[in-house]
Amino acid sequence: MQTFDVLVRGSGCVGRALALALGAQGLRVALYSLPQKAAEEDVRSYALNAASIALLKELKVWDPMAPDAITPVYDMRVEGDRAGSLIEFSAWQQGVSQLAVIVDAAELERQLGIALTFSPHVQEVEGPVPAALTALCEGRDSAGRAELGVRFEPRSYGQRAIAARLIADQPHQGLARQWFRSPDVLALLPFDRPAVGHAYGLVWSLPEDRATELMGLDEAAFEAALQEATGGAAGRLKLGSRRAAWPLSLARAEPLLGPGWVLLGDCAHTIHPLAGQGLNLGLADVAALARVIREREAWRHLGDERLLRRYERERLAATWAMGELTDGLQRLFAAEAAPLRELRNRGLGLLNALPPLKRWLTSQALGV
Repeated sequence: MQTFDVLVRGSGCVGRALALALGAQGLRVALYSLPQKAAEEDVRSYALNAASIALLKELKVWDPMAPDAITPVYDMRVEGDRAGSLIEFSAWQQGVSQLAVIVDAAELERQLGIALTFSPHVQEVEGPVPAALTALCEGRDSAGRAELGVRFEPRSYGQRAIAARLIADQPHQGLARQWFRSPDVLALLPFDRPAVGHAYGLVWSLPEDRATELMGLDEAAFEAALQEATGGAAGRLKLGSRRAAWPLSLARAEPLLGPGWVLLGDCAHTIHPLAGQGLNLGLADVAALARVIREREAWRHLGDERLLRRYERERLAATWAMGELTDGLQRLFAAEAAPLRELRNRGLGLLNALPPLKRWLTSQALGV
């Protein structure tokens, strides 16, 4: 019987990246892909920071990406729910080449899959197999996590996120737009799509009832609602894909690890998408665990809980801080009380006038 050093459960971006990273160390990795639903068009867009891009380059995944699947963001404009309440970020002002890169989710998963076919130490398996270490990357609805008795109690925001691809009649010029209002958060992520023209990835977080209503509208009615919400700032927007929606919640797994097992990505933590940091956190988990394993003592067992605690110490504070930040922002901008609305709108203008604080916030988002 073939034996494995690591079993990776879950074949999304985090699971595939972890399998590649550990396989590159010469470890024998089994990748267990969970049963998939019927394939649908993936309309998700990821905003990746410098640290995530560096990991993907190391895994030989970034450079083969299709040119129209990656779009740099040079500027970002965040508006409140009152005229004049805004904050603007610029790559030039921050002294970086780009603030982020918007990536087509389907293309990223495809390139990770191609890279796996060239990894001699990674083998796809049809079910769980014995291994010294089991890494669970199954997402927020992980069955393996439940089998281990790990507490994972999502606190629902009472919201759903709607994602879609949009076609615009004006060029985006590398500008990402976001509206923080009560009670919704709307983001337009710039995309280069030569075949269809100017494009954006939409991520629109709304209360459950409003999201359900919008998902039930025909295309023309949805586009009208979108046009009203954006005020025409990005030009005339039309749907270029199907719409997808999912519930939003904040959750952290406890414990994060145990003898012979560890959690990563959405299996370990979920946050609100308003900052676009979900996948960045997951890929940072991958980088940290791979480094801990690479630097372990030669005599130490892969499933040694003391070894895995090093990973936990490195990631716990970062994931907790991002969860608290996004949760605090969501609560602040969802509040309808007049004093809080005034506070947040004034706060955006104040932050816009404080370059040092803007630089610090940018460095946190960039992962540098």
